[in-house]
Amino acid sequence: MRVIIIGAGTGGLSLAHGLRRAGIDVRVFEKEPTRMHGRLGHRVGISPAGSYAMQQTVPPEVFDLFVATCARSPKYFSIVTEQMDEILSVGDIGDSEIDPVDSEKSVSRMTLRQVLLTGLEDVTEFGKQFERYEESADGGVTVFFADGSSVTGDVLVGADGARSKLRKQRLPQARMEQTGILSIGARLPSTPETRALVSEKMLHGVTLAMAPKGMGAIIHVMDFKWDANGIKPRTAIADADIIRSWSGRQYDDSQDYILWAIWAARRWYPEDPEKLGPEELRCLALQMTEGWSPRFRNLIELSELNTLNSINIRTSVPLEPWESSRVTLLGDAVHTMTPGRGVGANTALEDAALLCKRLVEVRDGKRDLLEAIHSYEGDMLEYSRHVVLESRKQMDERDVIHKPVIGRAVLALMRTMMRVVNHLPLLKRLMHRKQMQLRKISDAGAIERQRAQMA
Repeated sequence: MRVIIIGAGTGGLSLAHGLRRAGIDVRVFEKEPTRMHGRLGHRVGISPAGSYAMQQTVPPEVFDLFVATCARSPKYFSIVTEQMDEILSVGDIGDSEIDPVDSEKSVSRMTLRQVLLTGLEDVTEFGKQFERYEESADGGVTVFFADGSSVTGDVLVGADGARSKLRKQRLPQARMEQTGILSIGARLPSTPETRALVSEKMLHGVTLAMAPKGMGAIIHVMDFKWDANGIKPRTAIADADIIRSWSGRQYDDSQDYILWAIWAARRWYPEDPEKLGPEELRCLALQMTEGWSPRFRNLIELSELNTLNSINIRTSVPLEPWESSRVTLLGDAVHTMTPGRGVGANTALEDAALLCKRLVEVRDGKRDLLEAIHSYEGDMLEYSRHVVLESRKQMDERDVIHKPVIGRAVLALMRTMMRVVNHLPLLKRLMHRKQMQLRKISDAGAIERQRAQMA
């Protein structure tokens, strides 16, 4: 059995690792010209459920590399005003002793790509733009690329992201909806000058800003275990040895950085950010944050131009089951979701682990191929439907917070309630404990679901 994967992203590469470990012939094709190209974003959060799923597919040494290359875990979660005045702050949200699986992790998206490419260099081809596929009467699937080449396999997996061309052919009924929320973001080097612009809690945590007109912002400082001078002091010996011996580090330019992003309903933007170049985007971000804290605006001004980007936040409409074939999809290619809950990458990793398990069952003669793909698609549609809809609730221009008049009143009420909690230590501890319990229950439920699927 040969499996062809379109897209060298988080889900596609995780699947490729799992299939290769199982001895199944796999090839990965990516449209970007090299492994260092692509607008991959700046950060991805991996939950315990995502780590568990990844552990099912990648080799142990690659999983250890993933853990070693994650950024420092945040210690604080804070909510501030647009003037960067604290509304609510909770400390000790990180793990003092990071468990390889049962912990929240932050990683640079480019670093994650290089980690997952480790060991797959000989089966991954770049510069391959998918055009179309054809299924033959004898059961094969042939993929045609823009450069005129083609490849034939037994199974075709679309892992080519939210703008998937493969999805358009395989599931023409699939629809995407606008949330009406647009975002602008960038990053800047973490230097003494830029670190002076943020508070101590911001330096060691994740900070959200709640601003008028329903606008929001995030600031996150990403600190790694290495820099331009090599491995940093106080890095664990085991991690230092792993990073030093990692061949993929030559392709990763990640250094400590500060990332920021703002978002708002489309009605508040004076022009469409998707039509603007980097310098114009910076000007627009400054225009959108007029009257905000000078320190936040300085972050915008000091941003690296080549990292400025805009996102029109869209979401997929959950699909009804379809007739399965040798062509299937995973991750954003089939269930694009907003970043509202931060679970897109985790769901893609779960897809990869489950699809890998089903294809291994085919190899072992335990399932017919179409039955295996049908089983995967049924489970995937069920668990992804919930997270797509929940993520949509977090980012939707129809929410009252984005309304011109009532939104202002709702913002004032929310800020008042958070400030009250922030000044009552007992209440804040109870709220934090409850939130942590809910998060652990959610992840434990996802892991338990995965275990049942893998059994």
